[in-house]
Amino acid sequence: MDTDKERFRKMFPKLAEEMETGSCATKIDSVRVDPAIAKKEIAPKFDDYNPDIIDFLRRCDKAEQAEEIICYMENRKEISCDYANKLRKQLKQKGVRSFGSKKCDDYYLKQSGY
Repeated sequence: MDTDKERFRKMFPKLAEEMETGSCATKIDSVRVDPAIAKKEIAPKFDDYNPDIIDFLRRCDKAEQAEEIICYMENRKEISCDYANKLRKQLKQKGVRSFGSKKCDDYYLKQSGY
């Protein structure tokens, strides 16, 4: 048994340290057996949320990327020509950050508290 522990410690030194010290312990308050009930209890903030063009534009770093997204959505008829022109005008006059702060990776996951 000691050889297994040593082997584990060599393969996963940080994990072994956490297990031995209990430094990263997570308390489990309850357990739900029925997944449907569990999902209802959690009620994620972004369930059934469908991002709009502004959400996509907020992920852009450059105006060229934003223009590409506007063209794509306009070509797919997901936004009107008038709305696309308004977005282009705003992009040209005020820049890509005028649509809001940059949305980082895992934005929705972080916002929902997971």
